[in-house]
Amino acid sequence: MTQPGFEAALFALTLDRSQPAPLHQQLCDGLRALLLRGGDLAGLPLPPSRSLAAELSVSRMTVTTAYDQLMAEGYLTARRGSGTFVAADLPHLAPAPPSVTPPAPPPAAWQIFQTGLPDQSLFPHRDWARQMDRAWRAPDPALLGRPDPFGWMPLRRAIAAHLGAWRGLDCQGEQVVITGGAWDGVDILARALLPPPAQTGPAQTGPAQIALEDPGWASLHHAVRDTGHIPLPLRIDAEGFDPALIPDPTAAAPTAAAIVTPSRHYPTGRPMPLARRLALLDWAAAQGTLIVEDDYDSEFRYQGQPLPALAGLDQQGRTIYMGSFSKLLSSALRLGYLVLPEPAIAPVHAYLAQRGARASLAPQPALAGFMDSGEFATHLRRMRRSYARRQVVLLDALAPLARWLDLAPDPSGMHLCVPLRPCLRARTCDRAIAEAGRALGLRIGALSAHAVLPDAPQALLLGYSGFDEAELRDGAARLCRLIAGLT
Repeated sequence: MTQPGFEAALFALTLDRSQPAPLHQQLCDGLRALLLRGGDLAGLPLPPSRSLAAELSVSRMTVTTAYDQLMAEGYLTARRGSGTFVAADLPHLAPAPPSVTPPAPPPAAWQIFQTGLPDQSLFPHRDWARQMDRAWRAPDPALLGRPDPFGWMPLRRAIAAHLGAWRGLDCQGEQVVITGGAWDGVDILARALLPPPAQTGPAQTGPAQIALEDPGWASLHHAVRDTGHIPLPLRIDAEGFDPALIPDPTAAAPTAAAIVTPSRHYPTGRPMPLARRLALLDWAAAQGTLIVEDDYDSEFRYQGQPLPALAGLDQQGRTIYMGSFSKLLSSALRLGYLVLPEPAIAPVHAYLAQRGARASLAPQPALAGFMDSGEFATHLRRMRRSYARRQVVLLDALAPLARWLDLAPDPSGMHLCVPLRPCLRARTCDRAIAEAGRALGLRIGALSAHAVLPDAPQALLLGYSGFDEAELRDGAARLCRLIAGLT
């Protein structure tokens, strides 16, 4: 086979996203078969990974993974500065016998439209590795001593500075607690600041209720129950959480706290207007209750200025600000944080001194250096520009569905919440679309799956942050075919 014929055969390879085998495995199998039947191909160059990825409408990672596998098997070889080539001794290679063929790898963990995924290709691995090396090659003696239950102070100060610059939140490092993520944060607050679910003696009390948004973060119900308290879902409306729905304080199980996402409700993206924020603060001050403000992705703002953090409006010390690095860097870090008002510092410290911290100490000094150096802010700006472009691409690719879906840009976030129009709701529901999408390799979220109350709203949740533009266009095309088939 000549070089032009070899390239034509390469670009003619087809990948089927409806198959259970992941795309990189399909590409690897196709390349291997082509090399074994192609005749004298020894030494021929393969296309750059970027070019082949563009031709096949897959991510560059899919191509490089397939190339790496074939290099390991001896079919390909890499020449530094020159590219990837067919191995010189290819004519002597033969397929491995069935008895030693390795099992097929499991399907890829990330599927198009999966929500909450940061783009790991944008992560500055070299800068992060340098910070880790600097922190632990000659560690600060304090790192090797008894750890502070609130976490590494330089990181706490860096978080306070970040929140002051990005959210206008006036706080100090002494108020910041490093956690193992949102679940850990809720657990700390419920156990350290709320009355225990039961007390022995004449003043015995039952569990308290914690008001939650519905729809909302589904795992939050489990996190609340784990602390012995009662989750109280309250249906949101077009303006998000409504404090007027919180039950009267004379109820059998009083409401001791509310966990809300006021800057950008999860998962609809609706902001809570100022009037409701103030009403919620008035409720907490009047009842002596707590508000937990989950500001889970406020850094990803593409249009206009965000509303101020609820904690920044609170003059009574009733609001606790909660954030995480899982969407800013990686969920593998398992790091989050709380910003406590002054009255909450002592009881939380006493609780953590007894229980111990669950947040890993290893990445904390590296993250502190990453933030102090300005590399973290640079990384966020890069992600924000990239995600903004991807949202535009996705909306453009979904335009043929405007009759069936209520398409509109979102000024912030990492996913779109796309309501079903009445004409589509008359034929199907969001869960049915999500289920049908799985067979096409799509990880569509159903808004109704995030609700526990009846008559849940109907919308599709389409994550775009973790996927390149070609993948988003391909996913949108598959979704168009899917909905056309359902209607």
